[in-house]
Amino acid sequence: MDFTLKIWRQKNSRERGSFCTYCIKDISPDTSFLEMLDILNEQLIREGSDKVAFNQGCRQQGPVVFDHDCREGICGMCSLYINGRAHGPDSEITTCQLHMRKFRDGDTITIEPWRSAAMPVIKDLAVERNALDKILQAGGYVSVNTGGVPDANTIPVPREKAEESMDAAACVGCGACIATCKNGSAMLFVAARVSSLALLPQGKIERARRAKEMVAKMDELGFGSCTNTRACEMECPKKISVAHIARLNREFLKAKLKD
Repeated sequence: MDFTLKIWRQKNSRERGSFCTYCIKDISPDTSFLEMLDILNEQLIREGSDKVAFNQGCRQQGPVVFDHDCREGICGMCSLYINGRAHGPDSEITTCQLHMRKFRDGDTITIEPWRSAAMPVIKDLAVERNALDKILQAGGYVSVNTGGVPDANTIPVPREKAEESMDAAACVGCGACIATCKNGSAMLFVAARVSSLALLPQGKIERARRAKEMVAKMDELGFGSCTNTRACEMECPKKISVAHIARLNREFLKAKLKD
């Protein structure tokens, strides 16, 4: 399979970027999307950007910078906007789980980084992701001493609550919800973290503080507000429901009323 790749190239967050066009040939349909980018980078290193790029005015030279780690859909690092969709044209996957058979031979593929004021571009397709870590550090944890690991039946948890908590905890922090939202909101990410702990006995002690501090940190870092378009839910690779946003709102309002 042959593809034309329009890739966003940007030296750093201060300089303007632009699209560079590359041609890549003889790609197996079973190749993953990140493996395809690896092949392109090998070509750029071997032959040089001037020979591989279609638009000779492309200022950015060298291999394309992009984030990746586990390549198993667990870490959430492979954050790419592909043909106008977070993680590409498949559903319930991260970019590393996308394969080239989802495209047609001869397709033009446009590849961009996440677009968010709170997550500026570091270089090319890699963005600064520390904002998500800062939100978690503000309250996405249980700090009270709960002792050692108890037996499974020591603290009874209703099955439906346990399953709902696990569904929320499936969030990998990839940021697809933020990149997809027209407001750049991180509400689904924050809601998943708050909900996964608020549903369990160990997390209820700090539920008020957690909701207030995580929302405050989200606002401080410049993320937008939620307007319930549900785009985040549609593009989330783990299909996390916006029902968790409703729970976050309830947790936040209860905390404020107590104040």
